[in-house]
Parts: sequence; C-alpha cells; structure tokens
Amino acid sequence: MPEILVLYYSRGGSVARLARQVARGIGEVEGMQARLRTVPPVAPITEIASPPEPEEGAPYVDKRDLAECVGLLIGSPTRFGNMAAPMKHFIDTLGAEWASGTLDGKPAAVFTSTATMHGGQESTLLTMLVPLLHHGCVISGIPFTEPALSTTRSGGTPYGASHVAGAQDDPELSDDEAVLARALGRRVADLARRLQA
Repeated sequence: MPEILVLYYSRGGSVARLARQVARGIGEVEGMQARLRTVPPVAPITEIASPPEPEEGAPYVDKRDLAECVGLLIGSPTRFGNMAAPMKHFIDTLGAEWASGTLDGKPAAVFTSTATMHGGQESTLLTMLVPLLHHGCVISGIPFTEPALSTTRSGGTPYGASHVAGAQDDPELSDDEAVLARALGRRVADLARRLQA
C-alpha cells in the first residue's frame, strides 16, 4: 500500500501528537497509509551517540524512507521562527536526493508547535516549505474550505497544521488543532493518490 512519510522532531510531545493526528488523516484516505519517522537530536558537541533506535515513539528516518514514500509531511517545533536544528540538520544532508530528484513531484506539507500564539508558527511553516520547493515537491496547505481554519482560537494556519502549547508546554491538542492536522494529512494523501493515477 502506498505510504505517506510523516517525518518529525519533537521534544515536549506536541509535534509528536500533531504527527499522530496527521497520520490518522492519511489513514482516512482509501488505499493510503502513514509511515511515522523521527530525526535524532543534535548537539554542538557530541558526547554520546544516539541509540540506533529511539527508546520510544517512531523509528529514526532513513533516506530510503524518502524514496519509498509517495508524499511527505514534515513537522518541527518552532525555534525563533524556524525549524529546530535536528530537522534542519537532516534536510541539509539530502544533497544526493535533491540531485537525483527523489522527492520531485511528490505532494508535501508541514506542521509545527510553539509556546505562544505569536511565537513564529507561520514563519516556521513557510521556511520549512523552502527546502521542499527546492526538492520539487508539490506543496499543499490547508484551504479555508476547512471550517476549523476560520474558527480556531489556537493553532492552525493555511500554511500548515500547528499547535499552541502555552507557557506550561502542554502537548494536548485543542479540538480544532487535531481536526486541522487530520485534514492536512487527508489532503496530502488524496493529492498523492490522484498524482499516482
């Protein structure tokens, strides 16, 4: 069965929860399924190598996952209006995949989480889209035909799904945030299905 890669980095759990909602949305499209993967953490000075597999959650991504997927969603927490270093580090290693067109023509979208309403969600989502454009992905967002996009009082943007964790770093998604994350997953899966036909 064709798979959509849901690739994310999460520290507080918010982005991981968004990823699971995105995956649920993908599963709602007939003939499509999600492949959840994460990226390992990075540090300025390596003290201890990361284990070959995370102790919990999704396995670490392998570049083979990119070749095998028919669509891609990338999620990261916001760091000063941009994606977190572990996700950027992984993307920066994809020169061979860029040169060979591994992601060319595949639908893609992004999702994020911030601590505050004005913590840089939209700039993070937009900057996460830039490398996907370089790879030739077919970019998707969330259209305003999704009613929750007009009613949400927390996360959710036309540029991608999002979550506002608040000062206490609460990973629990609001109803609208969960609905919009599933809608984004469905949208990418549906685009992938149509592009394959």
